[in-house]
Amino acid sequence: MRKLVAGNWKMNGTRADLSELQAIVQAHPAPGVDIVICPPATLLFQAAQMTAGHAPDIGAQDCHPAASGAHTGDISAPMIADTGATAVIVGHSERRETYNETNDLIHAKASAAHASGLIAIICVGETLAERDAGQTLQVIGDQLAGSTPDGATSTNTVIAYEPVWAIGTGKIPTLDQIGEVHDFIREFLTARLESAALDLRILYGGSVKPTNAAEIFAVPNVDGALVGGASLSNADFTPIIKALEATF
Repeated sequence: MRKLVAGNWKMNGTRADLSELQAIVQAHPAPGVDIVICPPATLLFQAAQMTAGHAPDIGAQDCHPAASGAHTGDISAPMIADTGATAVIVGHSERRETYNETNDLIHAKASAAHASGLIAIICVGETLAERDAGQTLQVIGDQLAGSTPDGATSTNTVIAYEPVWAIGTGKIPTLDQIGEVHDFIREFLTARLESAALDLRILYGGSVKPTNAAEIFAVPNVDGALVGGASLSNADFTPIIKALEATF
């Protein structure tokens, strides 16, 4: 299984910031892990052109479940693929919370991504209230069951565990807590998808930084990271990539 580091730029970045993407390209001429950068939609085409034939790959941050139609302001999976991007994040907690996205909707988005040849990076994670109530694994199980298409495989799907309370807060679960959830996800996917899940990558996300990446990557069933703020800067992102490369 080839490990993966994905960067989610969220609503950050203009054309001037593509200089950081260029720096990432130059820093990793032959990376030992897969790298995906997900810039805002306005930069997808230019970013894909800039990285063509090199690492990193480019992904989008969301897609509409329909291939086309009267959906003002939305972007479809075929449109994303047309830019040269190869992946899309679906179900990020900021979409689930702010836009009340349901598991059914995320399932439809992931299916649309698959139909367009995109890798769906499906996000799952519990709130602090759910963790304090001892509901973490139930919440994760419900999200996986509802959001993951039956056709998910290691080549078209990545699961990203992002505890909502750790995103952008500087707080992270203990290594044991991360391990418990990642082990659960692996067991759940194996029971659901059987052999198709054996090499399906499970990323950890939530305040991943150069200072904590190595210890997180040492946890079993952590196959990489979905990185937020630290992915905006090559100076912060490259040490995370190198920490993952050092695990094998």
